[in-house]
Amino acid sequence: MELVPYVFFYGRCQEALDFYKSVFGGSYQAMRVADSPMKDQSPPEAANNIMHASFTAPGVKFFASDGREVKTVDPDAGNISLALNEVDGADAERIVTALADGGKLVMPLEPAFWGGRFAMVVDRFGNEWLITAP
Repeated sequence: MELVPYVFFYGRCQEALDFYKSVFGGSYQAMRVADSPMKDQSPPEAANNIMHASFTAPGVKFFASDGREVKTVDPDAGNISLALNEVDGADAERIVTALADGGKLVMPLEPAFWGGRFAMVVDRFGNEWLITAP
């Protein structure tokens, strides 16, 4: 299991990735909305937005995106979600249920187009968790 910050830049993701690359070195991989299976569910003006990116440099790792149409957390709460990756089967169900207790289950643990399963939960403290399981 690995915890990775997921930062949302709401239209400035490419700029942010290029900036952090100039600061830390490293590299990133990005998928644009137009290149994803979600393209038909997104407005045409979002086609060039970054749906998901992974940035790595020595000692630095984070995920990034231009964001979603609907924020699931208070817009004043910040732009970071917590991505919990590669959570084992039954443990994934337990973690999703525990985080949703007193919070909100936004998306249940279900198959994801990129493989494995995915869930989204806002915990009782207003923190958004993005959980992936094989």
